[in-house]
Amino acid sequence: MLTYLSLGSNLGQRLKKLKEASEHLSDYGRVIKVSSIYETEPVEETSQPMFLNCVLEFKFSHNSPFELLEYIQKIETNLGRKVSRRFGPRTIDIDILFFGDKLINYPNLVIPHPRLAKRLFVLVPLKEIAPFLVHPVEKVSITELYNRIYGDNYYCKKYADPIWKTSQE
Repeated sequence: MLTYLSLGSNLGQRLKKLKEASEHLSDYGRVIKVSSIYETEPVEETSQPMFLNCVLEFKFSHNSPFELLEYIQKIETNLGRKVSRRFGPRTIDIDILFFGDKLINYPNLVIPHPRLAKRLFVLVPLKEIAPFLVHPVEKVSITELYNRIYGDNYYCKKYADPIWKTSQE
């Protein structure tokens, strides 16, 4: 199943954690595209270190988004994530943005990600690798979602080119 995942880190060796998470994901499927890395300010709880974020296009080897969520949580734990508080600092955070064209609404999993349309730290890297992808609820492209909120007073700056090879390279 073609999925899009958002990766973020703001504790420890941020860039290394993003790379390690991407490498661990390859145990469960194939990383197809990787965006550049962006440094972004935290949202919600702003008194914490800056984040590094990127987005991956990922071909998951199973058809269950709940299996993917289970694998993601295992990767996060293995990379040192400790759940302290919502929107707090973390060594790694992996969110499922899209899972094919599925619409899922459960207490522990909502797809498409419910806040992606309002988050530049997701839209900027997602627009880089999938500008014409259509949000199945909003019914507009990622580029159009980005244009709706571009210019908001929010720091999101390119930090690095993708630092690892995908299966297409």
